[in-house]
Amino acid sequence: MLDDDLLGNFEKVQRDFQEATNRLIRDLKRQNKILERTDKRQRKEFDELMKLKKEIEDTQKEVVFTMGSIGETRSRETGNHVRRVAEYSKLLALKYGLSEEDSEILKEVSPMHDIGKVAIPDAILNKPAKFTPEEFEIMKTHAKIGFDMLNVSKRKFLKMAAVVAYEHHERWDGDGYPRGVKGSDIHIFGRITAVADVFDALGSNRVYKSAWEDGRIFDFLQSERGKQFEPKLIDIFFKNIGEFLKIRDNFKD
Repeated sequence: MLDDDLLGNFEKVQRDFQEATNRLIRDLKRQNKILERTDKRQRKEFDELMKLKKEIEDTQKEVVFTMGSIGETRSRETGNHVRRVAEYSKLLALKYGLSEEDSEILKEVSPMHDIGKVAIPDAILNKPAKFTPEEFEIMKTHAKIGFDMLNVSKRKFLKMAAVVAYEHHERWDGDGYPRGVKGSDIHIFGRITAVADVFDALGSNRVYKSAWEDGRIFDFLQSERGKQFEPKLIDIFFKNIGEFLKIRDNFKD
């Protein structure tokens, strides 16, 4: 058996240990409450930041679309043209194999493809006849102008819009403008927007032409496979033609 002194010391150690444990538990509970309050405040601040970020992004997208629409309106084209091109571009991008994120970015920036038209004189922009060689050279400058307007921004969103504005008139065979690059040297966003833009433009009324019938449009796209347009994109278009026509019906002028 333990003697009285040893037993007393043992019981004291037990009491001290229990008191220390209780103090630790109280401290932990107090710290936990502080952390919970801090966590709630941080979560609230984070949610507010995310809400503000989304508002900024939505505003940026709205501004981009509006600016794109202004470019089209100057050439007497409707806002639905840029809507359709945006939807066609996203569909082509997804079917091509681009990620959902990149496809959505393309959808949002493609309305800016012709923003450079704001600098083209009305007499040329709305001429109801074929351009002279001199007029066509002036018209072609809208691609570089659009690029210069957008590329000054450091934001990725507008940088990609600049790419689309710059390259959507380049051709797969290298005979496009403004730089004459060809094949995969053309950014995929430019290659996709080229198909989407031409498909919609051919099926729409313009000051210089009436809308083409579908059969004529389809024949043209097939004839330009591997020339103006990347073959894979034309194949994707015809493989999914029903989805493109549905988009067209949903966004009629």
